[in-house]
Amino acid sequence: MPGHFPGRPIVPGVVLLDAVLASAERWLGRPVIATGMPVAKFVSPLLPGQPAELRMEISGCRLEFVVTAGARTLAKGRFQLQPESP
Repeated sequence: MPGHFPGRPIVPGVVLLDAVLASAERWLGRPVIATGMPVAKFVSPLLPGQPAELRMEISGCRLEFVVTAGARTLAKGRFQLQPESP
């Protein structure tokens, strides 16, 4: 993070996306495999050590998420997930 933008560190977007998928696995209690990401917007940066909140909604094989810090939206998007194995 310190070198992401010298003198102004931020949490890289890929770290946020990884945290979303890891949180989805804990929430659903099963492995989650993303097969695509048709929508992803990084609206505002997350600073190192700054608390953030994640909201998720799942519908079929679609996982929609919003990451916020207070009233500020940081990132939002949608993952396409691999269907569960029977």
